[in-house]
Amino acid sequence: MTPRRSFIRAGEETRRAALIEATLDLIAEGGPQAATVRAIALRAGVTPGLIRHYFATKEELVAAAHETLMTGLTEASAAQLDDLPDDPLVRLAGFVANAVSAPVIDARAVSLWAASLQLVPRDDVMRAVHEATYLQFRDRLQGLIHDALQASGRPTTETRALAIAGNALLDGLWIEASTLPDHFHSGEVKSIAIKAFSRLLTLELPEV
Repeated sequence: MTPRRSFIRAGEETRRAALIEATLDLIAEGGPQAATVRAIALRAGVTPGLIRHYFATKEELVAAAHETLMTGLTEASAAQLDDLPDDPLVRLAGFVANAVSAPVIDARAVSLWAASLQLVPRDDVMRAVHEATYLQFRDRLQGLIHDALQASGRPTTETRALAIAGNALLDGLWIEASTLPDHFHSGEVKSIAIKAFSRLLTLELPEV
């Protein structure tokens, strides 16, 4: 049995973040069914009634947790791109490399994604969040692909289709490398991803 934390006095955003983190922890440990209102309150160190102050329903809290997870992965994929040379091919390669490297590559993140995904077909709030976070990542990737093609004097009419294909490619590598990390050499997944994108776009992306 998980011991109850002492009551936490914190600001609004801090307490909301604690509820989301507690929800993510419980889903990671036992799936969505483990994230009951009572268990979330116990893990976060608050009363069950206080959860209603921040989230109208448990489903809304679970959706917010999914949004936090997926937005964090997109932000990690885009991390430090502004520190790279002002070269669209380098920036695209950097995004691709980040998307298949730690902290994005992570067994807990994949298990949370898989657990939450089962709720999408039957929960309208979760579906809306999943759609928004999927498009957030895909649109960022599409913009980088567009810039790389344009800088290389290539047509940019199929960037949406290329982003969809590229997103699927990254998803597959992300799942495999997160769940079976011992099957890949150091840096292998990143190299595979960049080479695969080079073939997909018929561009020579640099190793970063």
